[in-house]
Amino acid sequence: MFLSKPLNGKATRRRTRRTVPTAAVAVMLTTALVGTACSSDSDTSAPSSSPSNSALLPLDAAAMDKVVDDIATGFHEIGMMVLIRTPQGDYTNGWGTLGLDSTEKPTPDTKVRVGSNTKTWTGTAIMQMVQEGKISVDDPVSKYRPDVPGGENITIGQLLDMRSGLYNYTETIELNTALDEDTQKVWTPEELLALAFAHPPYSAPGTEYHYSNTNTVLLGLIAEQLDGKPIAKIFQDRFFSELGMTGSSFPANTDTSLPSTYVNGYSYSGNVETLGEGKESLPPERLAAIEAGTVQPRITTNDNPSWTWSAGQGISTANDLATWVEALGKGRLLDAKTQQLRMDSIKPSDPDDPGSSGYGYGIASMGPLLGHIGEMPGYNSFMGYDPVNDVTLVVWGNLAPTADGFPPAAVLAKSLIPFLYAGAANDTGEDIDDAAEDTGGG
Repeated sequence: MFLSKPLNGKATRRRTRRTVPTAAVAVMLTTALVGTACSSDSDTSAPSSSPSNSALLPLDAAAMDKVVDDIATGFHEIGMMVLIRTPQGDYTNGWGTLGLDSTEKPTPDTKVRVGSNTKTWTGTAIMQMVQEGKISVDDPVSKYRPDVPGGENITIGQLLDMRSGLYNYTETIELNTALDEDTQKVWTPEELLALAFAHPPYSAPGTEYHYSNTNTVLLGLIAEQLDGKPIAKIFQDRFFSELGMTGSSFPANTDTSLPSTYVNGYSYSGNVETLGEGKESLPPERLAAIEAGTVQPRITTNDNPSWTWSAGQGISTANDLATWVEALGKGRLLDAKTQQLRMDSIKPSDPDDPGSSGYGYGIASMGPLLGHIGEMPGYNSFMGYDPVNDVTLVVWGNLAPTADGFPPAAVLAKSLIPFLYAGAANDTGEDIDDAAEDTGGG
């Protein structure tokens, strides 16, 4: 789903549909950290703009516990997980339970659907193939997919950094109606592309940022073509085995299960009823009933996620997301030249605001943090790593979006930033909010 900029600095709401793009939350975090990470350098990819180690705070677990409890309770979450690693110490909080009918608490090894965080897996696979000489970021997409409208003018790099202009299939009424009426429908990547290609592009290639899941589905198909194996096998061979991510997987399109132990997903919202700007929150009477506890959320755990495919179908854990995002930020997965190519690709998602969050080749920048966010019905997750200060922040929640349209993990991540960096409290909210606006769902 898209996240949108909040009014009066309040927590960010989603804007349109599906699989959360990262730029929006990125902007939220970027602004959040401006007080600590001020720099005249407009390049949001530059780690040098991050605060020094002296800006880190000792972790106040009791105060952070209260923030987690206040936000989780206020949003009617069933379960949330927070994992933080800093040179000042570590913090974990498994709040609530794995489901409405469970008494078991979440742990850092609990399985969760991670939505658009999957995009970083797909993007990194493509970047490794760039490193191997199989493909170039300057290649036209028509070289690999002749059926893409205007594909001779769209580069692989523009698919990676969300500047292709291609229409986002998750914004179509057709998809959202189907998600409401047939939660078990099995989607193929080609069906998703057909939805997108039936609509004109947003803009000419390379002229503006627009988060689109269509880009990452195309990249997944191209990765399969180049590697000669299914995307699930690509992720397993290139990443999960290499990094010891034993809690991570990419299920078959027909598989709606999660491996044990997993957290259930919940949502009060339908897809069509919250599609489009200004429709993020449910009607007042529904909100009142939710507040009164007279209605229960729908269980989304086993809804078929194939409509997200390589843009959002992944399953992981807080521990694995931390391992993954640290590897991204440290450059463990690419050689120095290719890692620098990736970092140099990160540009402000709003060209009129050089201090906004940035998006590049399958990765977002949020102040000093590199990472992504993900959302699909029932699940919202955030991951970020600051390579200068060695700070890792992972959060997930299992009721998403909230009844009034907020991404719970992104809001909680934003609220915890002031406990990590000195001077970050005043501006963090705006950065995370802006980031949430720029990214769209998965």
